[in-house]
Amino acid sequence: MGRALSVEREERTEADDGFADDPWKTILFNCDCHSFDEVERVVMKATRCSLSHARRISHEVHTRGSAVVYDGPKERCETVADVIGAVGLRVMVAR
Repeated sequence: MGRALSVEREERTEADDGFADDPWKTILFNCDCHSFDEVERVVMKATRCSLSHARRISHEVHTRGSAVVYDGPKERCETVADVIGAVGLRVMVAR
């Protein structure tokens, strides 16, 4: 049985937000259904970061409820969100 993909995308036009030059962000939200190891592995896979960076992210998500796992071009943020969301974690792409 497959897992539900949980990816939210926030769409704004440049005129709406006034921040046309701001990068897009992929935000990961806390969930008690995944272990730290699972979160760290998928963050490393999606963002190509080190284990120590993935551990900092997983700790921030656990303690604060969410964390930015990647920022940059919209298309790359969506790709990162798709990889993370594919394992059932809740992510959002926003500006």
